[in-house]
Amino acid sequence: MKGVFKKVYKIVLTIPKGKVTTYGEIAKILSISPQIVGFALHANKDPNIPCHRIVNKDGNVAQNYAFGGGLKQREKLVKEGVVFVDQLHINLKTHLFNFA
Repeated sequence: MKGVFKKVYKIVLTIPKGKVTTYGEIAKILSISPQIVGFALHANKDPNIPCHRIVNKDGNVAQNYAFGGGLKQREKLVKEGVVFVDQLHINLKTHLFNFA
């Protein structure tokens, strides 16, 4: 599993400030389930990997974000210029990173 987790982290490192992606988008790239992506991100202990840039398919932040919960994730994203449509949701049409 560690090898898969490292692949997840490598992908996350490519997402620029001001952009986000979903668990599902990373899962598609690696041909794994979105839950595995979530497990990898929750297991991450390196604050230099921008796990806060990963949201669910509806643009919702993770309530169990490993570095302080959903509101902390929101705070980090706002500092990077991500605009929220409400307290916990991002407009994915505006901020979704295109890996192509």
